[in-house]
Formats: sequence, C-alpha cells, structure tokens
Amino acid sequence: MKASKYIWPVIGVAAVAFSIWLLYHELRGLSFAELGDSLRAIAPTGWALAGCATLLAYGALAGYDHLALMHLGRRVGWLYITLCSFTTYALSHNIGASVFSGSVVRYRAYTAKGLSAAEVGVLVAFCSFTFALGTIMLAGIVLVFMPELSERFVDVMPVEASAATGFALLGLVTLYVLGSALHLKPLKLGSFAVYYPRLPIVARQLIVAPLELIGAAGIVYFALPEMGNPGFMIVLGIFVVSFSAALLSHAPGGLGVLELVFISGLHEMDTADVLAALLVFRLFYLIIPFIVASVVVLAFEKTQLADQEE
Repeated sequence: MKASKYIWPVIGVAAVAFSIWLLYHELRGLSFAELGDSLRAIAPTGWALAGCATLLAYGALAGYDHLALMHLGRRVGWLYITLCSFTTYALSHNIGASVFSGSVVRYRAYTAKGLSAAEVGVLVAFCSFTFALGTIMLAGIVLVFMPELSERFVDVMPVEASAATGFALLGLVTLYVLGSALHLKPLKLGSFAVYYPRLPIVARQLIVAPLELIGAAGIVYFALPEMGNPGFMIVLGIFVVSFSAALLSHAPGGLGVLELVFISGLHEMDTADVLAALLVFRLFYLIIPFIVASVVVLAFEKTQLADQEE
C-alpha cells in the first residue's frame, strides 16, 4: 500500500490534535455552567432563524447538484437530487475527506439513475468548484468592504489581506464568467479537461454558491447574542475563513479547527457565547443532518438490495 494513502488521514489527525491543544488554552477559564447559561440565553426566535438558515444552506447545496446535472445535460427528479445532495454533504461534512466520501455517495446514487462513472466524476468536480467559487466570491466581497478582517486572525493564522486582495479574488470570478461568455477552450490539466459551463448556468452558480455559505454563517449569527455582535458581514467573513480552514485541515467535522479560528475571529465577544453558537451550528448543520442522512443511506441500500433480489 502506497504511503501517499496515509498522508491526508495523518494530516487530519494532526490538525485535530494541534487545534484541540490550542483550543484548550483558549477555553481554560470557561466552565460548563457558563456554556449552559449561554445556550439558555439564545431566544426562541434565534433557534427558529438558525433552523431556517440551515434549510437555506442545504437547499443551496442541492442547487449545486442540480446545476451540475444541467451542465451534463442529464435530467433527474428534484426530490432525488435533494436527497442525494443532502446525504452527500451531511456525511462528508462529518466524516471529512469530502471529495472522496462525496464521490462514493454520488456514485451509488447517480449511477442508479443511468449516469456513467465519468459523468459522476464531472458532477463531483463541478460541485466542488461551485463551492470554491462561492468562497472566493464572498471572501472578495467581504475584503473589499472590510479589509481589516484578516487582522482578527493574526494569533492563529499567518494571513494578511487587504481590499486589493478582495478585488483580485473578484477578478478571478470575473475571468471565469468571461471564459464562459466568450466560449473559451476548456482548461486542460494533464489528460483532464475542464469545460466552461454555459453562461446561464454560471449566473446561477454565482447565486447558489454564496447562498450556501450565507445560510451556514447565518446559523452562527442568529445564535449569537446582540451584545458585542460585530454584525453579519463580519460573522460571514469569519465563517468563510474558519470553514475553509476546517475543510483544508481534513479533520472530521473540522473538529477544533472551526472553533479555534472562530473564537479568535470574534475576540470581542464572550467566549462562552461564541462556543454556544458554534454548538448550535454543529447541531443544526452537522449532527441532525448526519443522523437523517444515515437513515436515508440505509433506506436506499435496502431498496437497491431488494431490486437486485427481484
């Protein structure tokens, strides 16, 4: 077995261990009583709005798959797409290695609808790119209007950014749009060719991709108290950085990484309140969807087994 197969799991474990160690030092003075008080202080409207934000996020994720299938010229029912997308992301967000785990779930689901393995590969790449597009676009917008955001992470991440960085990121998005509008030749990466989607699909990507991140960030925002809250744009920017760091760490559920970066980014707020909001995020965005997705997978596999026996 090649040593390269162990690289990402080792990186994931190391990232979790290091982040938990740093997080421990951040939370040394925090008691469970304080955390419980912060959770109880979240108003019913905050819980309800966090739930609505979760629906927005997962609804946008279903849009990723829908646009990918449009790009491939394949027709699959909306309900099936929604269930497949929900299951894919609910599992991959918790398990980690989202490209691998997402590929497995999508392969099982979409080959059952007649897609080839190559088409599923394009679909997975398209969805991953759509997420990256949304991240780059939102990061660019936030930095243009709030270039001081990067200063919030100097203690945990060696990053420096400015409004110029934001314009550069938005420039990359513009180049992608122009590539589609001008019908440029596909980008070739070795033997793999990336074809520009049609302009109507690109336009929808620019709407759907940011909506997923806005919804996910909204879960945290609505669970935070008003006192000391820097506003949604700052919370959104911090979420984009922390969620990206969590994904890049390959840690299951971004455990420790997400919390560390978020607490550092919201240093002006009470640590217990920030951690309580992140627990709400994990409950709504990770834990509940993971439980539901596990049931969906079991039901799907049972159906597939029954069809094979007939």
